[in-house]
Amino acid sequence: MKVLLIGYGSIGKRHYEVLSEIDRVTQIDIVTAQTLSELTTYKTIDQVENLESYDYIVIASETYKHFDQIDYLEKNTKNKIILCEKPLFDTYRNIEVKNNSVYVGYVLRFHLLLQKIRVLLKGEELLFAQIKCGSYLPSWRPGIDYRKSYSASKEQGGGVLLDLSHEIDYTQWLFGTVNTISSIQSKISDLEIDSDDIVMAVGKTDKNAAFSISMDYISKISMREITVHTNEKTIQADLIKNTLQVGTKEGGVETVEIESFDRNDLFRKMHLSALGEKENLCTLEEGLSVMKTISMIQEQNNG
Repeated sequence: MKVLLIGYGSIGKRHYEVLSEIDRVTQIDIVTAQTLSELTTYKTIDQVENLESYDYIVIASETYKHFDQIDYLEKNTKNKIILCEKPLFDTYRNIEVKNNSVYVGYVLRFHLLLQKIRVLLKGEELLFAQIKCGSYLPSWRPGIDYRKSYSASKEQGGGVLLDLSHEIDYTQWLFGTVNTISSIQSKISDLEIDSDDIVMAVGKTDKNAAFSISMDYISKISMREITVHTNEKTIQADLIKNTLQVGTKEGGVETVEIESFDRNDLFRKMHLSALGEKENLCTLEEGLSVMKTISMIQEQNNG
């Protein structure tokens, strides 16, 4: 199986590492401005020779390039599996894809705790979900000046709303499509960036579940936590410590722990799903729904 990887930054390198370990992948070519003497590379997507020869195409470029690259592939290929890194675009843009199958790389859908929550919520009446995600941007990419990363640049599609849109995706995956939302999106810290470093949002979904989401670049103690309340139970998960607790009306609390795992394991599961049964993958339609929610937040905070 031939793979074309578009983009070779930090996330592109992770995709390359994971794909290289998948037995059925026999060749990986890369679209990048970098010079990689040991690999077949192309400077731009329109320079790729025999584009139709690739079975699987992974887009891991800067967010602002995604729309044009998907559009180019749609016009020049057919029957390809395309995985585009999250978020789909830098703001909502309508796109029609008929010739290929496009999925979005919301890899946290493959986290065992999120999958466990999804099972626990079956048949439950959702009341309220609290989502918290925070970390310190300068600590994200060791050895790389955070000020030079795309995350620091609004123009390149950076900012906490887009970078941490995992939280919006799994909110909708678990609790329903966002119907109404009120938000704050701002840059409040001393980080030397021109993108947003905090987003706070509250709203309701089409399943009548209330939710709150907070995301930031400024937390010196990293956190990724979910608390869900139903009429029957409270579910509390820590995606960093890999723990989950389920509390009941009767006062009982059950604790579930999962074994630690390498982040690459999630990417491996995602790629194997894309190349197989497509289970738990974020579809193009779902990715566009995330973008609509992102656009609502952007529109509320422009100016």
